[in-house]
Amino acid sequence: MTADQAEQSDQSDQSAKASARAKAKAKKVGPEEAARILAERDPVIAGLFDEFGLPAFHIPRDGNFPALVRSVTYQQLAGAAARAIHGRLVTALGEVTPERMMALTTEELRAAGLSGRKAESLRDLAGKVLDGTIELDSRRLARQSDEDIVARLSTVKGIGKWSAEMFLMFQLRRLDVWPTGDLGVRRGYGLAWGIPMPTPKQLDALGEPYHPYRTVVAWFCWRAAERAAGTGPSAVTA
Repeated sequence: MTADQAEQSDQSDQSAKASARAKAKAKKVGPEEAARILAERDPVIAGLFDEFGLPAFHIPRDGNFPALVRSVTYQQLAGAAARAIHGRLVTALGEVTPERMMALTTEELRAAGLSGRKAESLRDLAGKVLDGTIELDSRRLARQSDEDIVARLSTVKGIGKWSAEMFLMFQLRRLDVWPTGDLGVRRGYGLAWGIPMPTPKQLDALGEPYHPYRTVVAWFCWRAAERAAGTGPSAVTA
């Protein structure tokens, strides 16, 4: 095979993979059906499916902006404390909108129990929604890629890649999110597949066969890590 032929063959393989991935994305399924599809493909996932059952991805109860406000408020706090502070914040706002958020002073946000950093984060988020840097209209979000949404949300102080990925998974219910920096996913993958805990870079490659349902694989990884730790379902798996 000549160099030109090899290059053409490689391009053909890449095109075939891209076409297969596009067809997979075109098929709209929910998390439960995605779990069944994965279980048919992979014996490890089949075992996790038998043990843990269908993945839990509940219908979001909040709108997109309130969900992000809740996410920032809950960061690095125990459940009871986070609920109390979030409740006081909602009371102070009346309605959780960017306009109401910007109308409150930093001192008023601090009075609800928020740290100075979180107050700054929430005001930054509200400002970027109002100036159009961040789009939270569901129809317009549907036209944005996962990567674009993560990039835009990550411009907000206090919202990093992981928080943006959780928003994609649990608020927007995107099925092909692969949070390679999440320690629980890394640990659970290693435990489930019987390998040393992969690095984020290694996990990125290991997730390739599971397009376009990597969100569901991540859920099973979390459950595998929880099983090993002897804990029940957590906030991301309950």
